[in-house]
Amino acid sequence: QVYLVERGGGLVQAGGSLRLSCATSGINFKIYRMNWYRQIPGREREPVASISSGGSTNYTESVQGRFTISRDNARSTVFLQMNSLKPEDTAVYYCNVYHFRDFWGRGTRVTVSS
Repeated sequence: QVYLVERGGGLVQAGGSLRLSCATSGINFKIYRMNWYRQIPGREREPVASISSGGSTNYTESVQGRFTISRDNARSTVFLQMNSLKPEDTAVYYCNVYHFRDFWGRGTRVTVSS
């Protein structure tokens, strides 16, 4: 069974930083692209960042230059470093991997106050 567990959310003031982590089990982590998504209440879940097995990264335009995705294959964990946070970054952040189907964690809530 595949498990994804996100941690690191919380309440932060605008301009602050948070580091999210997603610990995985049940997959050969190092061969998979890992993704971060977020969902704002009332809106569809949207992609935020992804990292390939080789370390290539992609970001949605709104977080480019502020967020950094990284991975630690030895710990089967993916991270999302979020800097210069804005109130519009407030959302539940989810970790995702596609292994025959999409797997999701339960999410971690990020609240950015103005």
